[in-house]
Amino acid sequence: MSEISFDDFLKVDIRVGQVIRAEPFPEARKPAIKMWIDFGDEIGERKTSAQITAHYDPQALVGKQVMAVVNFPPRQIGKFMSEVLVLGLPDETGEIVLIGPDGEVPVGGRMH
Repeated sequence: MSEISFDDFLKVDIRVGQVIRAEPFPEARKPAIKMWIDFGDEIGERKTSAQITAHYDPQALVGKQVMAVVNFPPRQIGKFMSEVLVLGLPDETGEIVLIGPDGEVPVGGRMH
């Protein structure tokens, strides 16, 4: 494990957003879901895709609060431009479980 400075950590902008739309992403190489996430007035709506189909159904994601890195450069995934990186952890089989706040918080809040 390599160490980073606290200043390095502060460069990573992790915010809470609320999924406002989600749909299957059949064109992806591995099963994935496209999501449109509201990060509030300062950042607005951003989109992403994630390989989370083992635990999530697109319709059930709508309204869910998730944590995401919002200051990575956009990344082209097939014909879809991913603008943020949602955060998750692998379960015992390696399938991703999304990270979100324990309770409802205002969208756009930055992780401290």
